[in-house]
Amino acid sequence: MSTLFVSDLHLDSVRPHILDAFDRFIVEHAPSADALYILGDLFEAWIGDDSGDEAGRRFVDAMKPLRDAHKPCFFIHGNRDFLLGEAYARRAGMTLLADPSVVEIEGVRTLLMHGDTLCTDDTAYQVFRAQARSPAWQRAFLARPRSERETFARQARAESQRYTTDTTNSALMDVNDEAVRAAMRANGCLRLIHGHTHRPATHRFELDGQPAERIVLGDWYEHESWLVLA
Repeated sequence: MSTLFVSDLHLDSVRPHILDAFDRFIVEHAPSADALYILGDLFEAWIGDDSGDEAGRRFVDAMKPLRDAHKPCFFIHGNRDFLLGEAYARRAGMTLLADPSVVEIEGVRTLLMHGDTLCTDDTAYQVFRAQARSPAWQRAFLARPRSERETFARQARAESQRYTTDTTNSALMDVNDEAVRAAMRANGCLRLIHGHTHRPATHRFELDGQPAERIVLGDWYEHESWLVLA
């Protein structure tokens, strides 16, 4: 048996090929696994469980084979879908996890994160993240009419695209090495799995005299990307 990990699918109705790829992934791989972990940015944007989003509906349908097989799916919020709530998670068959979370996989304590909190050099983003994750901000945002929330999401996506295509910001958008080490020490883990940066790789290094690894998941813009731990 095996455990599957994905991140950064950025599902959106304007990119149906990714929705189709996820359908195939679930049918062909997920029901035979022990569990599926989705480490954030499942959706391009999520303005609330009442959004009526087409990608959201298709995701619920796509997850039916996993629900029918009674296999667990765990979800950690990303920077695009941090407003995804318990109501939608139940419909899809997902269990929400805190960021970070520690799980034991084949006897190895493993730290799971979306990864955005590790990008500590991007101070402007960290300020916005702290604000947007506060219960007061989220209550106020979700109380707005859906049309206003949709406009905010479009503007936020446009700003994000402008920011990420500016090459001067490239280093800021990657993880900070000391933040990685601090997170792993704080949680007593020698293995970390995260997404967010869209820079898939396995980084092996020494942490306090012991071998450690950081596994970065890829995005799904061009092709499917997942990790299997068996």
